[in-house]
Amino acid sequence: MHQFVNMPLETKVDRLLRRAEAATYVSEHYFPCAAKTLAKLACVNSEGPPFCYAGRFPLYPLSELDNWARSKLSGLVRSTSQARGSDQ
Repeated sequence: MHQFVNMPLETKVDRLLRRAEAATYVSEHYFPCAAKTLAKLACVNSEGPPFCYAGRFPLYPLSELDNWARSKLSGLVRSTSQARGSDQ
């Protein structure tokens, strides 16, 4: 049984998006993202946003897309060298 199903009712008000809708949402609000990228992340590793299934369809909770996209963004920088230095 999926963790999302066992959540309290007040937590379940989060809207669930299909993969193409999820990619569009991330692209419109954060950074470019394709549905194929989300599919690959779901298969290859666990670095993508969490999702649940409705039958064979993956559904992404809106709040989890926000959390995932924000976690991928760096802090503000003033130069490209500053950005590279923070990764090391």
